[in-house]
This record gives sequence, C-alpha cells and structure tokens, in this order.
Amino acid sequence: MIQFLRRGGAALGAALFAVLLTGLLTGAPARADRQRDAQWYVAPMKLPEAQKLGKGGEGVVVAVIDTGVDTKHQDLRGAAVPGRYTAVNGPDDDLDSGPHGTGMAGLIAGRGHGSGDGLLGVAPRSKVMPIRPVADGVLIADGIRWAIDNGAKVINMSFQLELESDVVARAIAEAVAADVVVVAAVGNDGGEVDEPAVFPGALGVGSVDRNNRVSSFSNRGEGVDLVTYGSVMPVAAPGNKYGRSEGTSNSAALVSGVAALMRARYPDMSAAEVVDRLTGTAVDRGAQGRDNLYGHGQLDVIAALTAPRTPPSKAPVTATATPGLPADGPPIVSEPIVERRGIPPFLIIGFGLLLLILALAALMILRARRNR
Repeated sequence: MIQFLRRGGAALGAALFAVLLTGLLTGAPARADRQRDAQWYVAPMKLPEAQKLGKGGEGVVVAVIDTGVDTKHQDLRGAAVPGRYTAVNGPDDDLDSGPHGTGMAGLIAGRGHGSGDGLLGVAPRSKVMPIRPVADGVLIADGIRWAIDNGAKVINMSFQLELESDVVARAIAEAVAADVVVVAAVGNDGGEVDEPAVFPGALGVGSVDRNNRVSSFSNRGEGVDLVTYGSVMPVAAPGNKYGRSEGTSNSAALVSGVAALMRARYPDMSAAEVVDRLTGTAVDRGAQGRDNLYGHGQLDVIAALTAPRTPPSKAPVTATATPGLPADGPPIVSEPIVERRGIPPFLIIGFGLLLLILALAALMILRARRNR
C-alpha cells in the first residue's frame, strides 16, 4: 500500500497515499504579502543569491509525483507544463486532491504574483510537471517513466510507500540511467527511512529545524543522504489559498528546487554529479562524517552551486604534488629495484654458525681426551 501521511490529519484518497506532512492547514485566502514575509528559510539558505547563480532554474522541468497541482493558483500561473494527472491518461484535471501537491509545487517553482506578493519558490523560473498516480506502486512507476520520456530533469517524490515495491525501485533506476535527479523524502515518523528514499539512486532527504538540529519527526537510517529545513513554512493551497506545512516533504521539495538551479547553471552536468555536489558540499553536522541522522550533512546551497568542478580526467592518473612543495618542482624518482646475483646472505650466516658449532664441539672433545 502507498500512503501520503499527514501527522495529526486524516488519510487521503481512501488511504492510498500518505502525505509526508506535519499538517497542512488551509483556510480563507490570506494576504499574499504576509506569505512572502513568512518564508523564514529564504535568508539562511541564501536563496536570492542562489537564484541569480542558477538562473532561477530556467529551462529545467521538475516532475512532482504527488496529489496533483492547482496550476491556476495565483503563485503558480505559468509555472507548470502539461502533466499527467492520472496514470491512466484521464482528462487533464488540475484539481489537487491533496492539497499536498500544490504545496510542494509552490516550494519548488512558486512565482508569486503582483509586486512582490505571494510565495516564491526555490527555482521560480523552472517548470513543474504534475503527475498524479492514483492507486499503487505500478502506477507510480508508470508516472516516473512518463516523466523521463517527457523531459523531466528532476523528479520530486514527497511520499512514502508502506510496502516494498520493486517496480518503483526499477523505475528509479531507469530515471537515474536517463540522467534524471531523483529526490525523495525520508519520512515523518521518527523511525527507519521509508521507501522510496531507501531505493538505490534516490537522494533521501531529511529535515532539520531552524536551529539546524534534526527534526524529531525526521526518519533515520542508511537512506538519509542529506538534510535541510522542514519546519513549519507557508505553502500554496488550492483555490488561491495558503497553508502551513511541516515535514520531510518540504525538505525534499527544497532540495529538488536547488537541483533545478544547478541543472540550469550547469546544463552539461550529469545527474550523478549534481547528487555528488549536493552531498559533497553539505555542512557536516552531528557525528563526524556521514551518519544516520544528518546523512552527509546539511544542504549548503551556495557551495553546491559554486564549488569547483572536478570532471573525470581523460589523462592517465599521475602523482599529485605534496602539500607545501611547489607543484612544478623536480619529479620524485623512485630508486630502481636491482636484482643482485650471488650467495644469499642467509646462507652465509647459516654456514658460519654451523662452522662455529663444529669448532666448539671439537674443542669439547679435545678437552675430554686430555682429562682422561
């Protein structure tokens, strides 16, 4: 069974999906400018600078496999490409059955509206591709393949699977092979990392709070690759409304937005390199090195976008310079191994000891004869 769980909320879609939220609360339309002001994570993540570096994610399509997206929301107008709202090619229905999907789409590609009003996503010039599978792992896998075939460069999966689904694992492997970055939330029950985040090829994302500590609800384990903010933040909701969301769903969506910025800044960068840079430039938290709480560390957006690229060298591997020595100094030449012919030293030593023992024995015999 697949579920989108909501902590403290009812299950959606006849318990077919479980939203990785700590509550998505919607109500009457709120003043949009207050929503922009409430995006507290923008400053510590240095998103304005990141958006300039990453061209706002322009030209990158992020598939959002979720509950659907209200593409008519005032902050998402023009932010979506034609998607697949059901895995059986039903009519294009923008209705978000969640409203989880609209919230995630806004975190990734929200464009705001008016003069500085509404929510601005991490990659506001990227496009989201809404995909709403409606039943089980087979249809989710079908949605992943549809995203691959229709130009998605990043896939966001802010959900968890309650049961093993090999078909989803295979689809993720196909996405990675097709040079797509796959981002998945690790789950919200404080236990072991859920699928699909544990599947090979998926970048499992956990949550930290405003103080950069792992959130109590964020799942732990080998499947945690990276963490970023997931505490309560404003999100878009269907019908030009707004809500508040908390959970690893948020964290995964933010990372997907950053991946879009990276792919816009470096169009030739492979999905594998994007993932390597995200994890390799992360700020180490908790125990030194990778651990089961923070993974490789906390997302450092600017470092991921600006760290020097080190593409694989086509030349043979050569010795690197020793720290503190000039790189153009004389080469270090190893003294050649010379084979020396002759009597091995251990035979000479052994023969000498044998002669010494024989001499001592002869001396003892001679003394014995004299004493008779």
